[in-house]
Amino acid sequence: MRCRHVPALALALLLAGCAPGFWSYEPQVRGNLVAQDQLKQLVPGTSTEADATALLGSPTAKDNFDTNTWFYIGQITKPQIAGFQAVKKQEVVVLSFNRAGVLEKIEQKDRRNALPAPMIARTTPSPGRTPNILQQILGNVGRYSATPGNTSQAPGSGAPSSGNY
Repeated sequence: MRCRHVPALALALLLAGCAPGFWSYEPQVRGNLVAQDQLKQLVPGTSTEADATALLGSPTAKDNFDTNTWFYIGQITKPQIAGFQAVKKQEVVVLSFNRAGVLEKIEQKDRRNALPAPMIARTTPSPGRTPNILQQILGNVGRYSATPGNTSQAPGSGAPSSGNY
């Protein structure tokens, strides 16, 4: 009796997986994407830091060496199979202010302006020994014993080894 329902259940699960929208995920906005109509309202030479903050919000980051340079960083990603994020759009808006807080320059950068950051293949040396797999598995066997009548604690636990205080 139960075996007759198993194929029907499997077919229902298979059809649910083929339903539109089951595998597709909505794009997600990350960071602070600046709309072009907002950016057009900022005029170099007349707009101030207060105007930029009121219009665009606080910047994503400020330059470490020049706090008069603001960055608005944003991207649109879409989840893919296995949890990877595909970047559909990425942009950075750079606002440069003078010392008086007046906007001097607006720059827009996208993925075409990005520089590749290659991975370095070397490893960082660390002192000590490199245990093999057997030493990793059996390394703590017998190190801590909880035998009755033994009042000593694990080494390095900070607890006194005897009951006398």
